[in-house]
Amino acid sequence: MNKTEVSQLLNQLDLPKSKEQLYPIVYDNLHDIAEKLFRRERVDHTLQPTLLVNEAYLNLVDQDQINWQGKTHFFAVGAQAIRRILVHHARSKNAIKRGSGEHMLELEEGIAFTPEKEGMVLDIHEGLEQLAKVHDRQATVVELKFFGGLKMQEIADELGVSIKTIEVDWKVAKAWLKKFMKSDL
Repeated sequence: MNKTEVSQLLNQLDLPKSKEQLYPIVYDNLHDIAEKLFRRERVDHTLQPTLLVNEAYLNLVDQDQINWQGKTHFFAVGAQAIRRILVHHARSKNAIKRGSGEHMLELEEGIAFTPEKEGMVLDIHEGLEQLAKVHDRQATVVELKFFGGLKMQEIADELGVSIKTIEVDWKVAKAWLKKFMKSDL
């Protein structure tokens, strides 16, 4: 994927042809993110990676107020869109209520869904909302890595800080979320 090509298309999203040209360029990256999130999903889950990608893409390109800063910015905002879609889906399917069982927090591999852990995305969402009140950048790092699949250097570039800062934020945020989820169950 050519970074310049993506940036040019993002700056021309008001033209229908740009939306059509951008889709095949970013589709594989978005689909890889969705595949990671659904790697251990149960077979009968109603939300599939391709549907998640399509819905996220439509949400992204229909944004009028975003001044796209390039490919990394696109995927960072994409992480937020994917998170919102997953949370909405989990809520609409009457996900498992808190306290009905312990959820393993597997941030390194993305969301590891199983039928018993269907409510985990809601738990992580709630945890990120609480973490953002304490340390907004750490919550953003988790969102970009966990939901967006961005690499540490891409996150550092997006947030304008060093990679060492991102690595520390990631480590602290993971520990905070694990503690939050255990104490909240």
